[in-house]
Amino acid sequence: MKHSPLPVLYIVIPCYNEEQVLPITAPLFLKKITDLAAVGKVSPDSRVLFVNDGSKDKTWSIICDLAKQDPHYLGISQSRNRGHQNAVLAGLMEAKDRCDITISIDCDGQDDINAMDAMVDAYHDGCEIVYGVRSSRQTDTFFKRFTAESFYKLLNAMGAEVVFNHADYRLMSARVLQEFANFKEVNLFLRGMVPLVGFKSTSVAYERHERIAGESHYPLSKMLGLAFDGITSLSIKPIRFITGFGVLVAVVSFLGVLWAVIEAILGSTVSGWASMTSIICFVSGVQLICLGVIGEYIGKIYMETKSRPRYIISERTWEQE
Repeated sequence: MKHSPLPVLYIVIPCYNEEQVLPITAPLFLKKITDLAAVGKVSPDSRVLFVNDGSKDKTWSIICDLAKQDPHYLGISQSRNRGHQNAVLAGLMEAKDRCDITISIDCDGQDDINAMDAMVDAYHDGCEIVYGVRSSRQTDTFFKRFTAESFYKLLNAMGAEVVFNHADYRLMSARVLQEFANFKEVNLFLRGMVPLVGFKSTSVAYERHERIAGESHYPLSKMLGLAFDGITSLSIKPIRFITGFGVLVAVVSFLGVLWAVIEAILGSTVSGWASMTSIICFVSGVQLICLGVIGEYIGKIYMETKSRPRYIISERTWEQE
């Protein structure tokens, strides 16, 4: 889709149990579209698209009420909870044939929506992808800041192409989305997959704020799961590391066997229960770790071969009219 003077923008917002924050942030997203349209940066036909990720509270009913109140609000609902990454993907795929550009952003109000102005400007300058990058992590605890930054560095060290301090706040053109639709993997890590599409890109820095209302839906366990998915979905270096480490252990073991044979020939063998037990435990532990990493990759292959749908849309607000 070619760049037009007034591109149609869809703001894609995944929602999971956001009944407390949605009434607060929804008007902010609508105002941002209105302001961008007023200064001639986007078309008045731009929309706010909410993606209900199988919420158990009143999130979907709130989205339906918003859609009835103003045509700029749209909503789709997944048949069940499929996770944040699948919810974002569902919204992007739903929007790709309806708009010129999308901006994905979380519902909690932590990401600065005013950064959208700079993102749209970058699009008008010819960029097809614009990454929202946190300028600082002052609102994070030391532990979260250290682990998050270490994670990005680890991913890059593993050969995965990710943008440092970027999550899922980004602008993507319809042209990029059409190509991204060809990526069929089930195990999603969008912040590592989007750079693989290519096209001209840039970054916009912004400050991340505290959550406006409600509680975070991303505890440490989910963050660790996402991190591990990112590494195993984008890189095979852990497998190569295991291979190299296995060769190293094999060489050391061979030297140990050679030393033991020489000692036996010389008749100077000494009983060493402690050392033998330590070696057995060490090698067994290494084997279990290696099997675990290999098993993770095999599990991902297993899920990919099933080719199950990544999301299922059960309802759309415009179909209820």
